[in-house]
Amino acid sequence: MWANWEVAALAEWLRQYNQAHNQKVGFYGLDVYSLWESMRAIIDYLEQTDPDAASVARQAYMCFEPYGEDVQAYAWSTSLVPQTCEDEVIDLLMEIQRKAPQFPEEAEEAFNAVQNAMVTVNAERYYRTMVRGGSDSWNLRDHHMVATLEQLMKHHGDRAKAIVWAHNTHIGDARATDMAAAGMVNVGQLVREQQIDHGVVLVGFGSHHGSVIAGQEWGAPMEKMRVSEARENSWEDLLSRAGSMNKLLILEDARRLDEFFESRGHRAIGVVYHPGRERYGNYVPTILPYRYDAFLYIHETQALHPLHVPADPGRPPETYPWGI
Repeated sequence: MWANWEVAALAEWLRQYNQAHNQKVGFYGLDVYSLWESMRAIIDYLEQTDPDAASVARQAYMCFEPYGEDVQAYAWSTSLVPQTCEDEVIDLLMEIQRKAPQFPEEAEEAFNAVQNAMVTVNAERYYRTMVRGGSDSWNLRDHHMVATLEQLMKHHGDRAKAIVWAHNTHIGDARATDMAAAGMVNVGQLVREQQIDHGVVLVGFGSHHGSVIAGQEWGAPMEKMRVSEARENSWEDLLSRAGSMNKLLILEDARRLDEFFESRGHRAIGVVYHPGRERYGNYVPTILPYRYDAFLYIHETQALHPLHVPADPGRPPETYPWGI
């Protein structure tokens, strides 16, 4: 999702912007999937700032070592034998929280260390919960994202603003879909509930057809896939029939129109996508004006350009002129 030419162009644009402005723009991750990467980052940080404390991080890392960085192996092991690494990662978080205030001149580095420690705690819990199925693991993950967002806003001060870039299933309010009936919450719902007076705007995306980079299943190799024409009577199909031009819908206005309060299918494309399931799957029942405040419809989308796959000769990604 991130190792592509489009994100590289954005990062380069941000670098040039920050060089020219006093108010800097940061680029952070919110998810829980970087368990081993986060532990290694903590070890590197402590070895530079407090080598004695680094032993706590190494102890946590060693607890996971028998699983060879295979999170599923760890999760299944803990479901069979009641022995986990929970205590080790909690000790690590407490140690980092105790050490971080001692280095005010390195506020950003200390903040990153604390957040990486939070990732290790919540990721360990997430993978243990995931093997049981149900909504608990999803909710734990989205609560972690919101907690990280709250810490970022606190870190950057009262005047800070943030753009959260995530899939529609995380951004759109879960209460406007069938997720609510399954006991699931998400980032959009939680931020709306907690920050209702602070100008929260939820923006969704959709397209009628095109191409996408995705996998056949979780962990499968990425591939360029064709996105079929939208299913009949879905939101994407309705917008296509209204004209093939791209559209930006401000849904506050649409809330006055009865026809927008139908629950229609809204295509969900994530890391995993199955083009052959367009007729019976891939769609989330959605009341669009409740799920989002605005909706950007792109009639035909183009797949991203992975960094390790050369761009088409003579046809670099459309974001390339940003500064690279």
